[in-house]
Amino acid sequence: MGQHTETAHDRRWSRDLIDSVRCAGVLLCLLLLVDRTAGTLSPWRSVLWCTLAGLLFLVLYPPRVSVGEGWLASRHLLRTRQVRTDLLLSVRCRDDVSPRLVFRDVFGNRVEIGPQVLLDNPDIWHRLTEDTHTSLAHGTLTCGTTALRQVSQRIDQETAATVFRISDLT
Repeated sequence: MGQHTETAHDRRWSRDLIDSVRCAGVLLCLLLLVDRTAGTLSPWRSVLWCTLAGLLFLVLYPPRVSVGEGWLASRHLLRTRQVRTDLLLSVRCRDDVSPRLVFRDVFGNRVEIGPQVLLDNPDIWHRLTEDTHTSLAHGTLTCGTTALRQVSQRIDQETAATVFRISDLT
């Protein structure tokens, strides 16, 4: 085994989860308050507002990203997706509503994560970098070096900006 056998987790996940709960709670309180003020609050409407707040929480629920030697996992409420990072086939950047990195391994498994997870967690980025080098050495990573290079450049820019900000050089 290599020197990095520990598991790294997204350090911002618990804060993101709390933010999701807060958003859903604020929506529920506002809906109940408006409904009560209007004099239209009923048990059925309360159930409707609770359901709506619950749906908002489900939409905002953050995936829990973790990485270890040779694997990357993203755990959602109902399922966990995992790829072998030492046998990656491709890494693609998907720019939809929110940018996502899509990792695929030779077994057909797929994991999507936001690039912000890599910016906020250098230990996850370091582990992924080491494993992508392994995939390149095995010859399995045929598509994705450009996407990884772009993420690397963004991380370097963010790190430099943070160093300048902390050093009062900006």
